[in-house]
Amino acid sequence: MPQYTSGNNWDFLRQFVTLLAIIGAFVVNVLSNISPLNGLTIGEISNSLFNNVLIIPANYAFVIWGLIYLGLFAFGIYQFLPNQKHDLDLRKTGYLLVIACVAQSVWVYLFLSRLFGLSVIAMLLILLPLIGIYLQLGIGNKYVPREKKWCVDFPISIYLGWISVATIVNVACALYFQKWNGWGISAEVWTVIMFLAAFSIAAMICIQRQDIAYTGVIVWALVAIAVKHWNNSLLRNVALILAIVLAAIATAIKLRNRHDY
Repeated sequence: MPQYTSGNNWDFLRQFVTLLAIIGAFVVNVLSNISPLNGLTIGEISNSLFNNVLIIPANYAFVIWGLIYLGLFAFGIYQFLPNQKHDLDLRKTGYLLVIACVAQSVWVYLFLSRLFGLSVIAMLLILLPLIGIYLQLGIGNKYVPREKKWCVDFPISIYLGWISVATIVNVACALYFQKWNGWGISAEVWTVIMFLAAFSIAAMICIQRQDIAYTGVIVWALVAIAVKHWNNSLLRNVALILAIVLAAIATAIKLRNRHDY
């Protein structure tokens, strides 16, 4: 009996700290827009210092953070419910989401402080725990109830999808700030290479795990980049073609799964 009680206490602590970390990350994000450090918001820094970084999506794309935080709050509340205290999947994820949320708050500070090299490290500390959660949950590889899919799997997939994009963008910004010459390769070619990398990862996840949420985020990002660079025929066409192919793959998988049932 004492061991069971102790387990309860540790589970409650994990639940509480996870919910607190989500709330903390949200508050930091809100404050960074209302009263930004050094006077400029993340978007304003992006539009001024990194206006020439071609991989950055159009401004409207960042409204996805509303969906991400909605999902995170759903996750936080769901995992905090008493009947989820002993959920083995949530137990296996441990404090990984806490690490990601804390790293995100640190990233906001570093980026607003224009410490872009260090911000890449913080971004990786968001990305890697999310990958760990994704793998521990086995998203797409096993059946979960509808409620859990909406409150756990989808929020993590969407968050990971956008952080995958954000990591590529963050690295590109840091290299641009350091005046990296791209080894003599043009910025357009590097951007296409990054398109292909993001596309390949998303296509693999979509095919292997039937993860429509992750794939949808990458499609969203590619279209937003195409919109921003509409007058650049190379970037526009490549981004749109890859987005269409990804959407087609996701649709085919969705239709096949529906047919199977």
